[in-house]
Amino acid sequence: MEFYEVIKNRKSIRKYTAKKVPEDVLERILEAARWAPSWANRQCTRYVVVDDPALFPNIVSGIVVGWGAPMLIITCADPSNSGHKGGKDYYMLDAGISMEHLILAAAAEGLGTCWIGGMFDEDSVKRALDIPENMRVVAVTPLGYPEENPLKSLVGSAMRSAIRADSRKPITETVFRNKYGRQLK
Repeated sequence: MEFYEVIKNRKSIRKYTAKKVPEDVLERILEAARWAPSWANRQCTRYVVVDDPALFPNIVSGIVVGWGAPMLIITCADPSNSGHKGGKDYYMLDAGISMEHLILAAAAEGLGTCWIGGMFDEDSVKRALDIPENMRVVAVTPLGYPEENPLKSLVGSAMRSAIRADSRKPITETVFRNKYGRQLK
């Protein structure tokens, strides 16, 4: 798939088939994440691939477990191995860029993901997966082959139309030139 097509067509998937992700595909996706830029190239981000479904309830809420993905990817970062400047912790940005590389690579491979930032208890995830105390659990995503219609699992037509992939604010509302609020063109 062409790069801009991947970006435009990628959607959050909430229902997966049971089909396993081939190891070579998983490795390509993780390799894409590994190449993400980071603060001073410190590469603070780490991933835990969880393909033992018995561990899923210890990581994410029941609703996510019910989506049926064959695996979860847990994104972790070491804050001490990233920057802090102007009151901002850059480990979150480092992990975010790396996670976006992973998600776009998964979409290019025909796989589904859904960035989860709040439907897990960090301490429970750390205990379940032996994640060291100094690491922060930043995000989780299911990874797998989507069911034919990714919106099928969502309730109500109003919700489906509200989350349409093409329902983005126009660029004139989101990009400015030289000063905030000044139109690009």
